[in-house]
Amino acid sequence: MTEEKKCCCTQPGCGDLKKKLGKLFKVILGLGFLVFGGAAILRFWPELLLMIKGSSGLLFMMVGVIILAIAKE
Repeated sequence: MTEEKKCCCTQPGCGDLKKKLGKLFKVILGLGFLVFGGAAILRFWPELLLMIKGSSGLLFMMVGVIILAIAKE
């Protein structure tokens, strides 16, 4: 059995163009999110540190519960 390529148009190479444009869109979108994420970290640095400090106790408690669950087995 041979597999057929599905393409929306009749021009040869149309599927390749769609794949390339899709990949380009994903790369641009990913870079955009990286830039906005970095800007948010820089903008809210003191709040980020406060949130990390405040959640460290909860993190230690969750790690302790996981360790006890592993030890129980």
